[in-house]
Amino acid sequence: MLRGAKDSYAVRLFVLSLTLMLLTGCAGTQNRHTDPENDPWEGFNRKVHSFNMTMDRTVARPVAKAYRKVTPRPLQKGVSNFFRNIDYPVTFINQVFQGKFKEGGINTGRFLINSTIGLLGLFDVASKMGIADYDEDFGQTLAKWGYEDSRYLVLPLFGPSTFRDGIGQSIYGYVHPVSYWAREDHFYTPMVLDLVQTRAAFLNQDDTLDEAYDPYTLVRDAWLQNREYKIHDGDPPVLDYDAYLEELEEQD
Repeated sequence: MLRGAKDSYAVRLFVLSLTLMLLTGCAGTQNRHTDPENDPWEGFNRKVHSFNMTMDRTVARPVAKAYRKVTPRPLQKGVSNFFRNIDYPVTFINQVFQGKFKEGGINTGRFLINSTIGLLGLFDVASKMGIADYDEDFGQTLAKWGYEDSRYLVLPLFGPSTFRDGIGQSIYGYVHPVSYWAREDHFYTPMVLDLVQTRAAFLNQDDTLDEAYDPYTLVRDAWLQNREYKIHDGDPPVLDYDAYLEELEEQD
């Protein structure tokens, strides 16, 4: 799907999810069955989420703040562009797997332009030329192949996922250049820099998350909705409210 549309949608979704959380905050955080259908392992997931948040507050967040303080904004942008550019192998392979050959050709053009004129991707020349930017991964491919419904799963250190996307993540490590360098050459600097830059990009949302009545539910619902949006290329199915209400009446 188009990466720019995804980013815009994620911001709107985050604000909407926060509003819903404030309106439904009285439900409390002790309920471990807030979404039995999508999150049947909620008790376990909350424990892993708590561990991740502790690691974030004590390690990741301070490092990201220090990085953003000492790194000039143009350089931060260049680092972000570089890592987004080398996502190309993952995106292209999944576009081929999904039969999106036109989008694969466009992404190849983006990669070649940014890797040459854009100085190894430090400058996003392709976007300035109006060339679309797509984002695909192995979890999306599995969903396209029919594995649409999957249980929500919080991974230690990696955060929100599903069982299906966890499988996709394991494949990702074999084809992404950063993961390859770390695994084969024991060269971890790019991986660490990528993680720090990614965390720094979300620092502006920390206050909102910290002030949420139930941060776990906020993160889960926003992540699952954004994931649904990506899987359906920006056009997720609309809930049939009439059928939903009829189903509720039958249950009563």
